[in-house]
Formats: sequence, C-alpha cells, structure tokens
Amino acid sequence: MNELPTQLLEPEDLLAMPDGDRYELIDGMPKEKPMGAESDEVAMSAGSLIRAFVKANRLGHVYGSQTGFQCFPKDSKAVRMPDTSYVATGRLPNDRTPEGYIKIAPDLAVEVISPNETYEEVEAKVKEYRSAGVKLIWVVSPKSRTVLIRRLDGTCAEVDEAGTLSGEDVIPGFACPVVELFV
Repeated sequence: MNELPTQLLEPEDLLAMPDGDRYELIDGMPKEKPMGAESDEVAMSAGSLIRAFVKANRLGHVYGSQTGFQCFPKDSKAVRMPDTSYVATGRLPNDRTPEGYIKIAPDLAVEVISPNETYEEVEAKVKEYRSAGVKLIWVVSPKSRTVLIRRLDGTCAEVDEAGTLSGEDVIPGFACPVVELFV
C-alpha cells in the first residue's frame, strides 16, 4: 500500500485491505508492523518451538505474526499482532480459529524487538497485552540475545542466552534454551 488512509478505520476495513496483514490498528489508524529479517527469523524460531510442543501435547493453538487480536478493553477496535502467540485449548468458541481477528486475549504473546521499534512502542504493547489479560509476555531482543518475561501479575524476569525459557503455568512443561531462539 503506497498511501495509508487518513480517515479512521474499523477492524473490518483493515481485514479488507490487500496488505492489511502488515498493519496493526491503533486508535482507528493503521500502523505498520516493522519486522526485519532477523526479528522475523527469531519469531519464527519461537513459534516453531512452541508449536511443536503444543501440537505434540494437544494444548491449543499457535499463531504467527499476521494473526490479529481484537481484545483490548480500552479500545475495542484496536488490533494487535504479536510476533508469535498461543491460545490454550478450550478458550476459542468451539475451539476453532475464527476467520477474522481473534476476540480473546492470547495466553502467551511474543514480541521480538525489530530494528525500527522503540522501547516505548514495545512497552505500550506490553501494557495493552496485560490490560487484555495476557498471562505471559516474552519480549525478545535479538541484539542483546535476551528475553524479558512479563507476567499478568506484574512480575518480570530476564533470561539471557545461557538460560532456559519456560512456559510456566501457561504452557505447562514447555522449556527451551534461549539460545535456540537465535540459531
């Protein structure tokens, strides 16, 4: 898309745009979701590791960076697209993925810091995810090769590439060496 609309959009308008999967919807305006090759590769690694475990244990649904969530209490029309996300079995209506946006908060949201994102932008996403009830948020930094773990209860931890990332009580039994995200 060469020129973004200047009028406020509805979530359905974003879905109808030919390249709408490249944008999140914030305050009615499309905002391009910047993904560099490195951050996309890291997101794909995280998604692959999570999906393999979730599928083997029949725990739910894993989504990539083009899946939108419309579940934010302060802005019911906002659409955010985590780089990787997970929704536990039984939380989706009929336990099926909808055609459009998912109207419930994911249990896990993974955000990989892209070269063009600021700390403030990532922190705003974390705040929105927590307000929607996301239980576990991983903010992955390819540059420092660390994962900042943010939880719904407000606690946080940081794990470097020598550590192990855990699904905690959100994806019970899931664990992987952080270094595997960066291979």
